[in-house]
Amino acid sequence: MRLHSEAELARDALSTPLLSRAALLARWAGPGTRVDAGGGLVDEQLPAAAEALGLTGEDATAYASEAWRVAVDTGLVEIADADDDSDGTVTAGEDLALLAGSPHDVLGLWLTALETVLADATVPDLDGLIDAVDGPGEPDLTGLDWDPEAEAEFLDGVLGNLYLLTVTEDGPGDAPVPLPALAASMIVPSDMGEPTNDVLEQVSDAMMRLDDQFRLLEPVGLVEYQPVDEALMADADEEPAAPVDDTDVSRYGMVRLTPLGRYGLRARLLEAGLAAPAVGDLADKDADALLDGTATFPQAAAQAEIDQWVRRRAPLDAARDLLSAARGQDPAAPLRRLHCQQALSLVGAEAEPALREVLDDAELGGLARVWLTENGCRDVPAPSEDLIFWLTIDTVAAQLAAEGNSEELRALVQGLAAQHRGFFDAAWRVEHPATADVLEAMGRLHPDKRIAKEARKAAFKARSQHGG
Repeated sequence: MRLHSEAELARDALSTPLLSRAALLARWAGPGTRVDAGGGLVDEQLPAAAEALGLTGEDATAYASEAWRVAVDTGLVEIADADDDSDGTVTAGEDLALLAGSPHDVLGLWLTALETVLADATVPDLDGLIDAVDGPGEPDLTGLDWDPEAEAEFLDGVLGNLYLLTVTEDGPGDAPVPLPALAASMIVPSDMGEPTNDVLEQVSDAMMRLDDQFRLLEPVGLVEYQPVDEALMADADEEPAAPVDDTDVSRYGMVRLTPLGRYGLRARLLEAGLAAPAVGDLADKDADALLDGTATFPQAAAQAEIDQWVRRRAPLDAARDLLSAARGQDPAAPLRRLHCQQALSLVGAEAEPALREVLDDAELGGLARVWLTENGCRDVPAPSEDLIFWLTIDTVAAQLAAEGNSEELRALVQGLAAQHRGFFDAAWRVEHPATADVLEAMGRLHPDKRIAKEARKAAFKARSQHGG
């Protein structure tokens, strides 16, 4: 995940409707503010709170009540001596000063506000809940068909999927995600072909729940949300107010994480003990951690992480550290060397001595020659044929690890076979741990059956040579 700076995120947090309203109410409140035993504003106090926030309309008092609850939960106001028989005393909370503090302090308050809203988002219809709680004896929630833990788990799962769609390179990225796709990601089994009517009905029900929940989550700044078109929820026998386009997927709801939302969900994932790497995590680590860590990053994120790492170091020191970390015969080594090449492309001419130091290194001599040549350095020794073939195998192995059977790799394989006559006769002899795997992949990827067969034969020879 690529995150904005804490300063930018803090500014976003302070400008969210919910936290800014909570701050206004905290400054508005005083000893005369009346609250109930639970710390909420009494009904008679809500119109004044709404007026203080500049809110009008039928939902004004509901918005004011929500903002007050956030003010209480975040410590922007403090309530003392509230019980069933008397109102509590309201004073400004110690945490109110944090709104003018460091970005880290502001974001801490916002995360607390987010937890309040997430909890509210899993509560069912208020009228039904009031009936269940106000009844005699213990609250009876069975008639609500509501399992608080299951509801929270479902919403967490949806937000987790939205985070993954945002962070993966083949996902929509900054583009909004259709609500039906997000609901289906939680309902439809991955191995199901055509969804059954029962499954489709479950997806539809989930969409309606999510529509309500995302409407609640937008004011806290977690998401940008385009709600479900109300015309879709009209009774079947009602005439629509205007012509509708059934093919317009945006009518079914569109949602995307804000930069603040990305920060918030990542914080929750980390708190739950899950891996949620972000660009910049490795900037202060050593070169070994950089090359190993970026092995699992999408290409664009890996490049951004490497760029931050290089910028913090002197070019010559960075180059030496990277080259040392790139060595190895393990399966991950080719990808480390690929990322080492990417990093070296960002260092300046001051790094030249480090590259010349490894010209005779069997694993690094090839990429060193490439760097020196691309940077216009003089007296670069020509590579031997063995070194050329070793570097070729290493490069294809790295691409396999990074991209799998991509179109780019397919084009590389075709180019190698076309440019080098007798390529496979020489390639199987290369003393590289990945030689056989690379040749097998070339046989799988090349569209020409004759050339693919040559590659498979060469792979067999390579395995025989090494006793595999």
